[in-house]
Amino acid sequence: MPRVPTSRMMRLSLMLSDIGYTGISAWTDRALNLHDYQYNGPDPDLVLSKFRNREEAARATMELIAEIVKQVESLRGRARWSEQLEKELEELKRSMKT
Repeated sequence: MPRVPTSRMMRLSLMLSDIGYTGISAWTDRALNLHDYQYNGPDPDLVLSKFRNREEAARATMELIAEIVKQVESLRGRARWSEQLEKELEELKRSMKT
């Protein structure tokens, strides 16, 4: 499983954009902002985190998860798709509705 340090994620997403994977850098930015929030918590002054409160971070998290689900669904025909993957994806989609 490839691993990328957070300090290199934005550059990688821009490189992927260069070869046709559009929209990735905006979602990478969202993920990195949530990563900062994870370490610094809410920040009303927006100095250490891009989220003023837990509700903003929760909404951003749900939007990021929804995009990940959309991207995973687009891989159904190309990846080694299994019943287990389908089951996990459906479970994630159900949990997002609650």
